Amino acid sequence: MNLDCEIIVRPLTKNEGGGWFAHYRDFKGVMGDGDSAEEALQDVRNAFNAFIQNALENKDFIPLPSSHKPKTVRLNITLPEDDLEMIDNYAKIHHMSRSGLLHAAAK
Repeated sequence: MNLDCEIIVRPLTKNEGGGWFAHYRDFKGVMGDGDSAEEALQDVRNAFNAFIQNALENKDFIPLPSSHKPKTVRLNITLPEDDLEMIDNYAKIHHMSRSGLLHAAAK
C-alpha cells in the first residue's frame, strides 16, 4: 500500500536531547528520531510500517490520510416540499442524515 502521507521532521533542541524528530501528521503516535534528519525519516517510516502491519493483523480501522479524503461542498438545491419530506422520512427511518442519504444514493 502506497499512501501519500505527510511526514514532519524537525531538529530537537538541546533541552529535548538534540538530534532530529519525525512524525506523521495524520497518524498520532507514529514517530521516530535520529542523529540526522535522514535517520529520523527512516525511523518514522519503520514505525509506520509496524503500525500498519499491526493494524492489519488486528483488523483495526486504518484511516486515509487527509490528502486522500474527499473535499466536502455545501450545496443549495430546490426541491418540491413533498419530495424533501419523503427524503427526510426515508433518511430518518434508516438512521441517516439527509446529506448521508443523498451521498449513499449518488454512490
